Amino acid sequence: MRLPCSLPLLMWAAPVALVALSGCAPNPVEPASQPVSGGTVINPPRSARGNPPFYDVLGQRYYVSESSEGYRQEGIASWYGQEFHGLPTSSGETYDMHAMTAAHTTLPIPTWVEVTHLDNGKRVILKVNDRGPFLHSRIIDLSYGAAQALDMVNEGTARVEVRALGAVGRAVPGVERSMEQIYIQVGAFAQRPNARVLADRLEAAGYALVGIDFDLSQTPALYRVRIGPFARSDNIADVVDDLSAAGVSGTYLIVEQ
Repeated sequence: MRLPCSLPLLMWAAPVALVALSGCAPNPVEPASQPVSGGTVINPPRSARGNPPFYDVLGQRYYVSESSEGYRQEGIASWYGQEFHGLPTSSGETYDMHAMTAAHTTLPIPTWVEVTHLDNGKRVILKVNDRGPFLHSRIIDLSYGAAQALDMVNEGTARVEVRALGAVGRAVPGVERSMEQIYIQVGAFAQRPNARVLADRLEAAGYALVGIDFDLSQTPALYRVRIGPFARSDNIADVVDDLSAAGVSGTYLIVEQ
């Protein structure tokens, strides 16, 4: 759990990572393997830590929700970064300011949420693994990496919509978007051979659904190594965790329509 603090005045730069956002047609994808379906659900089981029935901070009591099902809220998001980097989160995981995570006062840990910046339309998928924020009625506290992806680092806060992606075992009624596809972006390269090397390594390690997304409109062209597409009902969380355990950092979840 994080106690309130002021925003840091200067953050050191994160590794470059690019996020494809919804609202535009997907770029061509060169498959590196035959798609293999499978998996269960996005949300993993509740963490053994970080889910008490209630807890008290600064004289206020917060009750942890039994389920994330149907959760959808608009409000102000903030972000936290370097001063917490490497410290334990409420779930017991180590906070990585570059990972795509968030803190929430009442959602079960972990919960996968989609956060949309209401002023610029950008959105990301994050894992809630920490408790907070506890200041100024903010509804969610994003990692530095997530704030970068939403283009809100300089402002410090942003108007957002937070939407839970589902409860374990079933989709959230009324919010499933059948045309959406979710990818895990593993790396981005200016040279296609470098992207091919990473794609081949992932395949050799047993990952299916590996492909190279390329954007020839940029100069130089950009080649993104991605795993997917997945549906919201697929076991995306386990794939992300497996990549992290294998030493692959800086991955992003990408939503396309």
